[in-house]
Amino acid sequence: MNDFRAARDLLLDADRDHARREFRWPSAEHFNWALDWFDGVLAAETPSAVALKIVGGASYTFAELSERSSRLASWLRENGVRRGDRVLLMLGNQAELWECTLAAIKLGAVIIPATTLLTAKDVADRVARADVRHVIAAPADTAKFDDGPYTRICAGEAPGWLTLGHGAPGFTPDGPTRGDDLMLLYFTSGTTSQPKLVAHTHASYPAGHLSTMFWIGVRPGDVHLNISSPGWAKHAWSNVFAPWNAGATVLVHDYRRFSATALLEVLVAEGVTTFCAPPTVWRMLIQEDLSAWTVPLRTAVAAGEPLNPEIIDQIERAWGITVRDGYGQTETTAQIGNAPGDPVRPGSMGRPLPGYDIRLVDPATGVEGDDGEICLPLDEHRPLGLMAGYVGADSGLDGAYYRTGDVATRDADGYITYVGRTDDVFKASDYRISPFELESVLLEHDAVAEAAVVPAPDPVRLAVPKAYVALAPGFAPDEETARSIFAHCRRELAPYKRIRRLEFAELPKTISGKIRRVELRTQEANIEFREDNMM
Repeated sequence: MNDFRAARDLLLDADRDHARREFRWPSAEHFNWALDWFDGVLAAETPSAVALKIVGGASYTFAELSERSSRLASWLRENGVRRGDRVLLMLGNQAELWECTLAAIKLGAVIIPATTLLTAKDVADRVARADVRHVIAAPADTAKFDDGPYTRICAGEAPGWLTLGHGAPGFTPDGPTRGDDLMLLYFTSGTTSQPKLVAHTHASYPAGHLSTMFWIGVRPGDVHLNISSPGWAKHAWSNVFAPWNAGATVLVHDYRRFSATALLEVLVAEGVTTFCAPPTVWRMLIQEDLSAWTVPLRTAVAAGEPLNPEIIDQIERAWGITVRDGYGQTETTAQIGNAPGDPVRPGSMGRPLPGYDIRLVDPATGVEGDDGEICLPLDEHRPLGLMAGYVGADSGLDGAYYRTGDVATRDADGYITYVGRTDDVFKASDYRISPFELESVLLEHDAVAEAAVVPAPDPVRLAVPKAYVALAPGFAPDEETARSIFAHCRRELAPYKRIRRLEFAELPKTISGKIRRVELRTQEANIEFREDNMM
């Protein structure tokens, strides 16, 4: 526990270069973040500080959440939940989600977060593959579950389900928690294949997210707002572990339908000082007149997909703050990022965050260099924030590296720039094409709200870049708009990179909001060759 606090304090107090140079992962042979940190430090030393506030709803201090989650842990144990049992948690942005998370950690149960967007078929697959023993769900989602051999607990009331309750105060654990004990099982978003099941421990996630706290720049007393859906890793990153590692308030904006105007009102009314949102949300925000809103933000970040430079420029012009990009995966905590105070280079994800030794490895030769797949070493430099492995035959941790599947380049100053997924990058006329680079140029055009670039088969060039474009409000999907976008690309791109084909379409996405380029690539592969549109 002392090691965790010392490592955390170093990241809060040191300048960015000193932090990167001096930080060491804390030792965590025995560590239970909910008991040792949340109860033992946050609730004990700052009992009246607000830990959780739901916009338009209730708020809870650290002391209140500590007591409520301990009573809930007692109730769960009374109803059969034991250390090591796997608990599927399907709740929205409601207080019970945070209570259940803390309670399960205290018990030593294994949490399996699940988004409420899952279908009954998705649920059945997850229950079977993850060997679920208990389910906690909201009333609206109970019908998605069959009559399998697991305990059914409802955060509300549902026929045949136990109603989530609170037991006696003063929860006492049944023994110490090892840092390498399993704590979380996450299903990936499945952008290219069937979702994998990722295993994290009591050390890899709570302590591992010290790097995420550093990247976001969240500090004690901040009001931190993160826009992401429960059930995905980014929600735990930025709605649980990173802000509570710092001792900040987690602000929850629970909405049924996203509205950029409503979000801007929340930022102002709630005094949000640190803010994180995926590029999709930032793209929606810049459709508004941002100069009309005086936001109290000290710092802001983006994660989930690479952030295009045009978005960073527009936010900086309107609000005078630089949105800082970062990089991580469900399998890790934040690996790479532009830390507070770092000079931001357009298009770059930043530099390795404290505790991460980033290697770029040629996928074909295995040689390390400044151009290749982002990899993490599995020797003595292995980061604490790396998963314990995939559940199944292939752990993902065989060999010298964990391979992320993402390709990047590194400049002389150590800044790393995202190129694309290993299966997204393609060749056209023997030139390597980065979809992200072309998509960034497309987004500079006023008509383009979102874009995805994939290879389209070509009998001469092997492939040519094709853009699927979702239009901004006020623009028609017609020839005039297409000609304007093509003209913009001719001005901004070298000839071998130019978009040769364009289609207006709604972009396919995972239920976590990431663009599924694999669907577009497959679609193009099945289309017979047509003459290029050479406008």
